Amino acid sequence: MFQSTPSGPECKGASLPLPLKYPGSRLVVYTGDIDTTSSNILRQCRNKLNIDIPGHIEFVYLHRRRWVEADMYPWFTLLGQSLGSMVLGFEALVAFTPDLYIDTMGYAFTLPLFKYLGGCHVASYVHYPTITCDMVSRVQIRVSAHNNRAMIANSATLTAGKLAYYKLFAWMYKLVGCCSDTIMVNSSWTQAHINKLWECPGKTYRVYPPCDVNDFKAISMSVDKDKKFGAGKPIKIISLGQFRPEKDHPLQLHALHRLRDILPLELWGNIKLVIIGSCRNEDDQRRVLSLKDLCKELSLEGNVEFRVNITYEELKQELGEGTIGLHTMWNEHFGIGIVECMAAGLIMVAHRSGGPLMDIVQETEGSHNGFLASNKEEYAEAFAAIAKMSPQERQTIRDSARASVDRFSVQEFESGFLKAISPFLGGHVQDILQEKFKAKLTPDA
Repeated sequence: MFQSTPSGPECKGASLPLPLKYPGSRLVVYTGDIDTTSSNILRQCRNKLNIDIPGHIEFVYLHRRRWVEADMYPWFTLLGQSLGSMVLGFEALVAFTPDLYIDTMGYAFTLPLFKYLGGCHVASYVHYPTITCDMVSRVQIRVSAHNNRAMIANSATLTAGKLAYYKLFAWMYKLVGCCSDTIMVNSSWTQAHINKLWECPGKTYRVYPPCDVNDFKAISMSVDKDKKFGAGKPIKIISLGQFRPEKDHPLQLHALHRLRDILPLELWGNIKLVIIGSCRNEDDQRRVLSLKDLCKELSLEGNVEFRVNITYEELKQELGEGTIGLHTMWNEHFGIGIVECMAAGLIMVAHRSGGPLMDIVQETEGSHNGFLASNKEEYAEAFAAIAKMSPQERQTIRDSARASVDRFSVQEFESGFLKAISPFLGGHVQDILQEKFKAKLTPDA
């Protein structure tokens, strides 16, 4: 199992099924966190992600993580990190050679290394493709973004060069991705891109990431959310996600600024946006400071609160006090924070793209479980519509949202994950799987 940095439930959850179901299995996790202990890593899983891994789990500490960090490669970042992952992967392979290697970090270039040099079975759990058709399209139409500098977008020559680079990288990505014996993807959006890039639909399985929906549902059942709409009581909008550029937190602030223009003054005074997220490094911390500066520029200081690196229990408390959930990332691969908010009884307003659009949020009559938006005006209008709804209308959406998230439970993840890798775990494990899980998992074409 490749886990070079602490990450979300999609990655940590892949560590759960084997030790839980098969205590005799030996689970080894590669990590680049050389300045911490295994007990501290497991404690963080419990405190931050509410994941408790019983049994013995081994950690192999890697010292070449620097080779996969983006700031090492100011130019040709995708290629640099991918080739750097092979350096890190070689260190991992020398330190410990497994029977089954599962990449959960997106280091596809390590797959041929473990398969052909190490003689291992290899599997992938892809939660975001390294390159996508949308990335190529954005460069082609010369859109400036966090992964396409304005200098390149404004130059026809540089754009042509970057397109050639992207197409070459996509071809290399296909070569290494096809080495995987079994491929798991975390959403319909990811599946569509991986099928197009790797062209291996026969061994590609959609396995939604694990979310402890029952724990979050317990929050919503114990709190009357509509008490928040009384006079003078805060209406909390909860944003949940890491402070990364692609999460587009500035859009959240601009949407809130727009909301001020369309809400009655007495209702606007009750609005509070709580931005919850984790900071991985100094770059993330600088983004938080930049967002606070933007709050001042938009005169939103009294309506915005930042909660950084909070514990799982603190997260549950915030969700219990929230009314609306907010998500603004374009082409989010899945959106586990969206599922958590919906299970906790928040009415979700998510970006109209990627996993939220294809797998999670429905706006059709009869299955309406949230709202979708793509710009500050649409977000503000959705907030206002929710605030003006009757308590019964809001409760209907909450009930629909809670009912829809069971397919993203930990149990569903474990079942799908184990079925996808069962051919590589030995005959005795397959017998157990056939007994425990009768339903047949078929690849999604």
